[in-house]
Amino acid sequence: MKTFVIGISGVTNGGKTTLAKNLQKHLPNCSIISQDDFFKPESEIETDTNGFLQYDVLEALNMEKMMSTISCWMESPRHSLASTDSGSTEEIPVLIIEGFLLFNYKPLDTLWNRSYFLTIPYEECKRRRSTRVYEPPDVPGYFDGHVWPMYLKHRQEMENITWEIGLQVTT
Repeated sequence: MKTFVIGISGVTNGGKTTLAKNLQKHLPNCSIISQDDFFKPESEIETDTNGFLQYDVLEALNMEKMMSTISCWMESPRHSLASTDSGSTEEIPVLIIEGFLLFNYKPLDTLWNRSYFLTIPYEECKRRRSTRVYEPPDVPGYFDGHVWPMYLKHRQEMENITWEIGLQVTT
């Protein structure tokens, strides 16, 4: 069965979930899988030399479980009307996968029909992050000492990937 998979990745608090939900409104019956739903329990999260919990690394995520969820969707997808490249409209199951480390995880590489990486400036990212409630809460210095440096590291890795990223959005 033909499917259409959209990957939306990028910086924390950069609008990935908002974009996915807005796309879903225009693609009725499509599904969203969020990488945030696959964090391991806090007891399994490593800490760095500064004592910061390492949530912004692939090892903090149960990627095997995420891949299993994606595989289950692929075996029994929901349908949505979508346009093909030829301009005709047919019923094609659409899956939107959103998360901050999608393009850094090789097993996902073959899934994407379209992929988007969202960025926002440091100041806006820090401001948005400060308005969110996290469990466990961000400790003082966590954004500058861990979150932003890990984003820059993962962004550099993503920029070195040889396959095509559809769009980089900066607000």
